[in-house]
Amino acid sequence: MTRRTEWPGTEGGGAGSESAVEPVASASGPGAEAGPGRGAGRRSRSRTEDRGSPLSSRAGKGEPLDPAEQARNICLRLLTGTPRTRKQLADALRKREIPDEAAEEVLSRFEDVGLIDDAAFADAWVESRHHGRGLARRALVRELRTKGVDSTVIDEAVGQLDSEQEEETARALVARKLRSTRGLDRDKRLRRLAGMLARKGYGEGMALRVVRQALEEEGEDTEGLDEPF
Repeated sequence: MTRRTEWPGTEGGGAGSESAVEPVASASGPGAEAGPGRGAGRRSRSRTEDRGSPLSSRAGKGEPLDPAEQARNICLRLLTGTPRTRKQLADALRKREIPDEAAEEVLSRFEDVGLIDDAAFADAWVESRHHGRGLARRALVRELRTKGVDSTVIDEAVGQLDSEQEEETARALVARKLRSTRGLDRDKRLRRLAGMLARKGYGEGMALRVVRQALEEEGEDTEGLDEPF
C-alpha cells in the first residue's frame, strides 16, 4: 500500500512508469478531445461544400444555360406583377442577347398559354388610362403604338370609348381644374384649361367647346371663344 502511494512520485520509476502515465494524460486532457472534433468538423464542411447544388455545380463548371431557358426566366420575371406586350418582351430578350430562334419559341409558347395577350393588355390599358388619367382616344392610340400593339387590336380597344363618353370625361377634367384658374383673366383660363385637355389627347374643337361651356357657367363672357386657341 505504501509503495503504491509513493510510486507516481518516485524518481527512479524509469521509462515504464512514464509510458504508463503519458497515455492517460493524453487521453483525458482537453487538447486530445478538441483535436479529433476539429478534424471531423473540417471533413464534414468539406464534404458539404464538395456536393453543392446542381445550379452552382453547373455554374462552377462554366456550363451555359440553354437560351430558351434563359428566355423563359427573363419573361416570367418581367411578367411578375404587371402584364406586358409581346413586343416589350421581345425587346427585353433582344437587349439580353437571346438568340432570335429561342426568343420566338418562348414568346409563341407564352401566347399559346395566355401569358402574353396583347388584346387583353390593350383593353386593360384603355380602361385604366382613360378612367384613371382621363386620356382621350388619340393619346391612348399613341401610347399603345409605342408598346408595339397591332393597329387592329388598338382600334378594337379604343373603340370601347365613344365621343359622348370622351366628352363627359373632358368635362370632368375641366371641372376639377376650373377652381385653380379663378382670379386669372378669361384668355389665360382658356389657354390653361384647353392646353390641359390637348395634352391628354382631346381635339381642339372638343376642348374649346367644353372649356367655353364651363366658363359660361361661371358667368364669364365667352364671346369670340369659338376661334381656335
